[in-house]
Amino acid sequence: MSVNAGKLREPITNLTGLMPRTRKLRGIVPGSDLLEGEMNPTSSPIAAPVTEIPRSDPRFPAVLADWLGPACPETLAVHGRAALLASRPWALFCSRKCPGQLVVRTYELAQRWRDRGRVVIGGFHSPMEQECLRILLKSPHPVILCPARGLPRRVPPEWRRPLAEERLLLVTGFGNGTRRATVQTAVQRNRLVAALAGHVFVAHAAPGSRSEDLCREVIRRQKPLYTLADARNENLFALGARDIKDL
Repeated sequence: MSVNAGKLREPITNLTGLMPRTRKLRGIVPGSDLLEGEMNPTSSPIAAPVTEIPRSDPRFPAVLADWLGPACPETLAVHGRAALLASRPWALFCSRKCPGQLVVRTYELAQRWRDRGRVVIGGFHSPMEQECLRILLKSPHPVILCPARGLPRRVPPEWRRPLAEERLLLVTGFGNGTRRATVQTAVQRNRLVAALAGHVFVAHAAPGSRSEDLCREVIRRQKPLYTLADARNENLFALGARDIKDL
């Protein structure tokens, strides 16, 4: 499928690298609990009110225990409208090593979802996912963000308005003691995202990757899995993924 990047309704900056340089995360800012790229250093952050939802709470999604088993957290920490946990949103996963043309098509998909009011959940950690989050937050419709660590103690400026308008929900199964995202916490987070979702979209998952392992679990649990029609996604179609097309 040929895609003309010039037809995007929003220009994609730094198209050569297919990601805006200002969106890249490089780890934890020294001396703080914030990820680099989460806030404008000239702005004053504000404290984030966090609600804890134990497994005994009716708001705690029962599906998590089924999916995660012994790894199911005893408590979810949330900032925002907790009722969104029951919305059965679309999960969005974008690998850091996604081929360039699939990157552009994923941005187009995020724009369509924004315009159609689709509720989307994800970790939004990779540079590609962060750009999708930026696109989605321009919509009045909800987005659920699940970090692979404890919630930030301070809210990045770009999240303030969506949180105040109850169209952004932050949720994690990790406590305050987990201040850094690791490969292990990212795997656990991705399984939590897939469990909460009603449908799962994966832009690309390389054969033998952890992303492909997650896709196998999604298919095994008979949850709809979608991807982009492309020869580089043949492994996902072989697992049982469907073409996202215009969904």
